[in-house]
Amino acid sequence: MDTRTYARRVQEGRRSGSCWICRVAERTHTYSHHIVYDDDDTIVFLNRFTTLVGYCLVSPRRHAEDWARDFSEDEFLAFQRVVHRVARAITRTVPTERMYSLSLGSQQGNAHVHWHVAPLPPGVPFERQEFTALSKEDGILDIPESDQAELAQAIRGHL
Repeated sequence: MDTRTYARRVQEGRRSGSCWICRVAERTHTYSHHIVYDDDDTIVFLNRFTTLVGYCLVSPRRHAEDWARDFSEDEFLAFQRVVHRVARAITRTVPTERMYSLSLGSQQGNAHVHWHVAPLPPGVPFERQEFTALSKEDGILDIPESDQAELAQAIRGHL
């Protein structure tokens, strides 16, 4: 994966007012995403540029850019309940030694709040864990669309 091109694309989207997560939630994105969960408030989908099998993004459907300022405490706790349910469903679907959960993005790109929920498989050497396991610098997994669709369905079945 060309991380420079990716960074340039998300920053250009930010400058143009085009939020890719809003487009995923509205089902108007130029390419489809494998939806794991969707309700009135939250959408969950498999990471299109994944480094780990089962890696999901959890996002509010409404455009929010700062979970500490844009969510009431009750909204945040309800959102985190979904994050927790998704993490448990992933661990029931793929072998998982450790579940990573974090919010990434910035005002410069990927501004729409989203939580990364990523399962570290067993046996990954320590030096390849944590941020290294999430980094796209060494490339992304090439998972066939049909396998991603089956994986999304399997995770959904555990929710």
